[in-house]
Amino acid sequence: MFLINLQGKESIYEQIKNQISRFIETGVLKPNDKLPSCRELANSLGINPNTVNKAYQELEKNGYIYTLSKKGVYVSGNNDTLKENYENDVLDLLYNLKDRGYTKEEMQLYVNEVFGGNNA
Repeated sequence: MFLINLQGKESIYEQIKNQISRFIETGVLKPNDKLPSCRELANSLGINPNTVNKAYQELEKNGYIYTLSKKGVYVSGNNDTLKENYENDVLDLLYNLKDRGYTKEEMQLYVNEVFGGNNA
């Protein structure tokens, strides 16, 4: 299920975190699906369980997963949290573009390109 590049520029925990979040966002993993334990996933990938634990902690902090003590790790069903994360990403992007000198009109052109029409 997971493809980890041990020689890549992206850290292993980031690769795990990004793959799980993409699986959730695209519906490959559904709400309340059980994920492998840290130890199980680490063993299958041949990495340290602390690496998986770090990825799981960040995913939980961002609302993608939740942990039930002695039961396991599960995909969150809280779509509001995911939507909030997307909204924060969009705002970060817009502020970044504004800081780089893009005007409101320039940004609106891109929005219109994505959504079609001139008055989107």
